[in-house]
Amino acid sequence: MITGLQLAILAGGLVGLGLVLLVARLLPAEPDLADALERVSSSRPRSTATDAARSSKERLGLWGLRVLPPGLWVRTPARELALLRIPVAQFYGEKLMFAGLGLVIPPVLVTLFNAFGLSIPFQLPAVASLALAAVMFFIPNYNALDDAKKARTEFARALGAYIDLVALERNNGIGHRQAMEAAAEVGDSWVFTRLSEELTRSRWSGLPPWDALHTLAEELGLPELDDFADIMRLSGEEGAGVYATLRARSAAMRTAMLNVELAQANAVGERMSMPGSLLGVIFMALLVAPSLLRMFTNS
Repeated sequence: MITGLQLAILAGGLVGLGLVLLVARLLPAEPDLADALERVSSSRPRSTATDAARSSKERLGLWGLRVLPPGLWVRTPARELALLRIPVAQFYGEKLMFAGLGLVIPPVLVTLFNAFGLSIPFQLPAVASLALAAVMFFIPNYNALDDAKKARTEFARALGAYIDLVALERNNGIGHRQAMEAAAEVGDSWVFTRLSEELTRSRWSGLPPWDALHTLAEELGLPELDDFADIMRLSGEEGAGVYATLRARSAAMRTAMLNVELAQANAVGERMSMPGSLLGVIFMALLVAPSLLRMFTNS
């Protein structure tokens, strides 16, 4: 039977969650400029539910930035968020949502368990709520790091193809900037789109294209792009031959990625062989066990 204390805990958790959602709904939104331009220029239909969820996270994140102390966020993966193009406010809002969910889950579970006759003291959900909220607060950090790692791998794979295209354009006698821009317009993936945006921005700002790519490489933590920018800078400023260098660089990148994939495949194969070996040992033990039992019984 549910006691008054249990009802109070459940009601308090639900009221707290309702207040958080109400405050997040009433906070004024500060739209991200890049996201607004994308919505205006994009021809693809966007999901209304996804936009609403993103807007709610950004509002909650902006509220957290204004109210909560800066040291609460511990560490913000700025490079990873820039690579994934996730606004910082949206990231903070997701962290607060995960933490709020961690606060609510233990009281609800304890109330349900007590309803089935289990006697759980009320101190346990209080400690469990704080611990779970602290753990879930860092789940978006892990997600951002993991997604950024996959994005960097995809970027390096696409960059190898882009370098080959630039080498072919340069071999046809096209200028440095024109070759880089023409190669970026060939693909339609997010990597080629990002490169095309940076090259276009450098054209309007008057910066050399290799300087723009060098800045992008430092901002996103992409050493392969930094090496490519250095090669193009030497070719543009000192007139060095670039075709053979670019082809050698793209071949080295593909070889390095192939070696990494082979190492991962070998590691997976070793992990898969361990259950098979253990199963073989168990099978041999089952075959030998009857004989050993008869031997010890007769003796």
